Amino acid sequence: MRRGVGHPGLVRTHEEDPSGLAAALRTAVAGEVDFSTTARALATMDASNYRRVPAGTVAPRDADDVAAVLEVCRAHGTTPVVARGAGTSIGGQATGAGVVLDLTRHLGGIVSLDPDARTAVVRPGLVLDRLRAAARPYGLTFGPDPSTHSRCTLGGMIGNNACGAHSVAWGTTADNVRSLEVVSYRGDKLTLGRGGQGAPTGLLDLVDRHLALLRTGYPTGLPRRISGYALDALLPERGVDVARSFCGSEGTLGIVTEATVALVPLPSAPVLVVLGYPDEGAAADAAAGLLVHRPLTVEGMAADLVRGADGLPRGAAWLFCEVDGERAARELVRAADALDAAVVREPAGQRALWRIREDAAGTATRSPDGAEAWPGWEDCAVPPARLGGYLREFRALLAEFGLRGVPYGHFGDGCVHVRIDFDLYSGKGVRDFRGFSEAVADLVVAHGGSLSGEHGDGQARAELLPKMYGEELVALFGAAKDVWDPDGGLNPGMLVRPRRLDEGLRFEGLPLVGIGRAAARCVGVAKCRVDGPSSGPGVMCPSYRATGEEKHSTRGRARLLHEMALGELITDGWRSEEVREALDLCLSCKGCRSDCPVGVDMAAYKAEFLDRHHAGPLGLLRRPRSHWTMGRLPSWLAHFGRGLNAVLGLPFAARLAGVTPERTLPRVAERPFADWFADLASNRPPALTLWPDTFTNHLAPEVGQAAVRVLEDAGLGVELPPGRVCCGLTYVSTGQLGAARKVMRRTLDVIGEGTGLPLAVLEPSCAATLRTDLPELLPDDPRAARLAASVHTFAEVLESLAPDWTPPRLDRPVVGQTHCHQHAVLGDAADRRLRERAGLTGELAGGCCGLAGNFGFEPGHYEVSVACAEDQLLPSLRSAAPHAEVLADGFSCRTQVADLTGLRGRHTAELLAEGLEEGLGEAFGEGPGGGPAPGGEPGRGAGAP
Repeated sequence: MRRGVGHPGLVRTHEEDPSGLAAALRTAVAGEVDFSTTARALATMDASNYRRVPAGTVAPRDADDVAAVLEVCRAHGTTPVVARGAGTSIGGQATGAGVVLDLTRHLGGIVSLDPDARTAVVRPGLVLDRLRAAARPYGLTFGPDPSTHSRCTLGGMIGNNACGAHSVAWGTTADNVRSLEVVSYRGDKLTLGRGGQGAPTGLLDLVDRHLALLRTGYPTGLPRRISGYALDALLPERGVDVARSFCGSEGTLGIVTEATVALVPLPSAPVLVVLGYPDEGAAADAAAGLLVHRPLTVEGMAADLVRGADGLPRGAAWLFCEVDGERAARELVRAADALDAAVVREPAGQRALWRIREDAAGTATRSPDGAEAWPGWEDCAVPPARLGGYLREFRALLAEFGLRGVPYGHFGDGCVHVRIDFDLYSGKGVRDFRGFSEAVADLVVAHGGSLSGEHGDGQARAELLPKMYGEELVALFGAAKDVWDPDGGLNPGMLVRPRRLDEGLRFEGLPLVGIGRAAARCVGVAKCRVDGPSSGPGVMCPSYRATGEEKHSTRGRARLLHEMALGELITDGWRSEEVREALDLCLSCKGCRSDCPVGVDMAAYKAEFLDRHHAGPLGLLRRPRSHWTMGRLPSWLAHFGRGLNAVLGLPFAARLAGVTPERTLPRVAERPFADWFADLASNRPPALTLWPDTFTNHLAPEVGQAAVRVLEDAGLGVELPPGRVCCGLTYVSTGQLGAARKVMRRTLDVIGEGTGLPLAVLEPSCAATLRTDLPELLPDDPRAARLAASVHTFAEVLESLAPDWTPPRLDRPVVGQTHCHQHAVLGDAADRRLRERAGLTGELAGGCCGLAGNFGFEPGHYEVSVACAEDQLLPSLRSAAPHAEVLADGFSCRTQVADLTGLRGRHTAELLAEGLEEGLGEAFGEGPGGGPAPGGEPGRGAGAP
């Protein structure tokens, strides 16, 4: 993943620092100090229901910087300090009113890895998957693996004592920490370990005075007891393990600057056994009994959480049990007494099923009917043998309060996650939230459980700890905090002397409708911040993948929109430069629409923001020139056609059009595709309507010609709409929504009631616009919904209308990229099947090409545009077979490939049409109906000079 790509010309936001804290920090530390509105807005929330506005942020470079920050903050009125990793804390622990330490920017490395000792020394900002990738060549891994493993940090895992799916085998983070380097708020640098090593003065005396309470005050039989401080780890019989006691302290005792952690052997032959049960209770009852077979995971989820059950066995609830080896899998299936079972050996199949489970933290936030659900009672744990009974009573309690939630989680450890449809916008809803939290805390304690079984107490549950531990032990927690942090400067309001669980909710003051409410659906699970080797083939947030900056992630942009709607930090509403700047690098790839577990649609939010930002006469004048040129490209091409070539050939044309000088402007075709089609003679009755999108019609007519050739060979008659049509894509992407609606209505007038024929769209971005933006922008026009429902991709229309057609056998490798809009909106299953039938082998890259219509042409975007291509597309082209065909169905993708490599990308239709001509022994002779041959000259392979 590329990091640190600059973005020239952006406006530096103002900062407010009347105390001089920021200036003092800049003098004292080597890392970045940022008290700007943007930096503060990005850190107001984590993945919880809470919001706190910080004074500013600091990205320390090393342990000395951390100590310097703490020294300055002590000198400035005991300014609170909160350590933050990926910001995925569920209880509010990663928000703070003082200085937020961003430990991900510079403190994310591996210091050393010793495969013989099976240990690693890591810094707190290291993303878990980077450690796992480094350990994998030695057959090792770090045992705890939360579902956020692709972005959570080791420091955050230590702070919350994170666990994950494999905790039944490998335990919690505390079980895998050997020693910790810590800086206290008063600047003491401590090395924590066993035998009392590193204990601050007075801590062990405090333990000695309360031995009886520590031996009897904690519940037993709980593999997932995360709540409170683990002071019982300081008992003599437990090795006086100061490092273990520190784990789970949520940044309230000290700041971790380095950690020595244990590594465990990877299973030699992992097999995933998925067991199906008639209901959730039956699955929960069965989980504890499976532990004697020593599975590596026992994860549970019910059908009401699953969006598509492909690969799952019969049942309404499932246990995901990973075991090591075929024999262990057979034994587990025999012992399970399940309704049905699936044994998955292939890594790809296992990943697909695990993805269902890992996305649960996001998918659980939306019920099938679209209702919102929130954390707040997120991860309690009970003894595993009591889980079934607890869940039945928990479901009854939900019904009593009129609430809905979908439990899932680590059934083998008795730990349950759930998102609940609390109404956190109204006073009554917040009161019910509090009442339910108190009632369910009583239920958990009655079952001998822990209020937190993985994510920590934070603000969400700390107020309720006396129910679990009693007042005396909770008072001892406070005394321990005072030993470690007598000034109370580290993450105040968490764990001890907590803020109320219904105080400072992030929904307070948020309008009930509009873009703020839409952006609030981002719950902060941060899948858009996927980092390192697991970044994979997804699309979401290509600009974040290029820059590594939070403001360029979907979550970061959603947070800024949230703050804009609240109006406290960002006070100029739709005119906000902070929001405009963050959205400027959004490529409108729509990747978040599919890849984000909660379906945040930043492309739509950007379009609305730009529309409002540039509203009014002055706003119109401030629009970039590219909005008037490329944003209204369909109109320019329709009126001037190839006459534009004369203008585009002028030396100053790029500057006139608002295009960056690194780009070459495309040439307009001599003859539009629609004119070519009008000259065709065909006796076939039309079986489909072919959409003459702007790019195909005016810039790449050879694609349309090839498509007609293939469709005719498949026995499908083709018609075009009876007049000029446009999906409105370029208007939407530049935030000209009034013009977009006008264009869309004119198109609907041309289409009329339609012929009822399927609509085949060759350009994926236009198909996605018709499928989604059209009905969303014209919700009251029934014609829009009908047209959207008729949209098919080229491969889909061939598959559905000509299922018996045999495509030409091309028998060659392909390389290229699935269009980001196709990935996000349309899907590519039919395309994959078509390529397989045609003998086109190889996988297409994921990600975004980086050109994204007008984006890559605009000044200030070129470097990021290239970095996006370097993420996945360009490496795939370089590693391709010498004679692989470059396949790219999108005009932008083909343009980017040509600009950056000199290679010619082609649409699937072009390759198939070429195959048909070759099958007839023709080398691109006359095309159908006597017209010119589709496709022009043959394409060059990826390895061609």
